Amino acid sequence: MMNLIKLSVGTETIESLGKWQRNARAKGPDGAPRHVTRMWPKREAEVLAGGSIYWVIKGAIMCRQEIARLDEVVGADGILRCGIVLRPGLVPVAPTLKRPFQGWRYLKPEDAPIDIDPARASEARLPTELSVALAEIGVL
Repeated sequence: MMNLIKLSVGTETIESLGKWQRNARAKGPDGAPRHVTRMWPKREAEVLAGGSIYWVIKGAIMCRQEIARLDEVVGADGILRCGIVLRPGLVPVAPTLKRPFQGWRYLKPEDAPIDIDPARASEARLPTELSVALAEIGVL
């Protein structure tokens, strides 16, 4: 199994990422959230064997989302792209610092941050900036 990691550009919080994904522009023809990218994962079978996409928000990995499938998407320019179709629902993870990068990258399962305990899901989340600051000093 292999995960992907991607910057969520312009997103301020996990909630704002979820709101954006509920927007019609972020959905495929079947209504599922998706992210369209130029590159198709060469390790497709590993990604589809239970992988997630880990979202980097404001300099830290903050949540993940299960990958359902990869769809071919032809843009208005006629270029074939990869539609990473995602299962609804964002799973908060232990905030982990991540430097900026372009596109998506592979993320080995052993390098992925752990999920936050679902029993804590009803607790108010810390502001993203505070989560990042705490991760910088190794508290979270």
